[in-house]
Amino acid sequence: MKGIDFDIEAGDFAAVMGPSGSGKSTTMNILGCLDVPTSGTFLFRGHHVESLGRDQRALLRRRYLGFVFQGFNLLSRTTALENVELPLLYRGEKRLVRREAALAALDKVGLVDWAGHTPSELSGGQQQRVAIARAIVTHPDLLLADEPTGNLDSERSIEIMELLTTLNRDVGITVLMVTHEAEMASYARTVIHFRDGLVERIERGRTRP
Repeated sequence: MKGIDFDIEAGDFAAVMGPSGSGKSTTMNILGCLDVPTSGTFLFRGHHVESLGRDQRALLRRRYLGFVFQGFNLLSRTTALENVELPLLYRGEKRLVRREAALAALDKVGLVDWAGHTPSELSGGQQQRVAIARAIVTHPDLLLADEPTGNLDSERSIEIMELLTTLNRDVGITVLMVTHEAEMASYARTVIHFRDGLVERIERGRTRP
């Protein structure tokens, strides 16, 4: 990074685009409280994240952030329901609370009838829906999606993007997505273009063509 400066407003759907090595992943790691910037400031809900300790950043991630990855990152030997329950297990929630919340999250992504299936029994699109359900089961303020359609075909990619749009519009979750694909970025209202560790330009107030 060479000194970037941008804001993501609550309720926005933003996409970060740029060639490999432009700083997208580093930015995502910083915004996800996985890495700490060597200089500068990162404000989240008015708090200076760059000054927080490791445990404080972990607590922030647990309470306010959800993550969706290109590779799904599901546990292969556990059911969809159990995969979605995981963040609540880490929180120490009771079994009944975990189950009810996980079923509600699966219902939001249209997979409640697949709750008892393992990842190997699901298609790629269904696995990504489970991963999204896991990310939203804690009711995060911000959903960070790193190439969420990178392992999917065109039809499944559109399904996932429409799902993210619905969660943003109807549930009110702020979405920040990294993508290489202009078609996927077209779902976002704000597109931030990176190049060589800098913000090249920002497009705001976009609408779907």
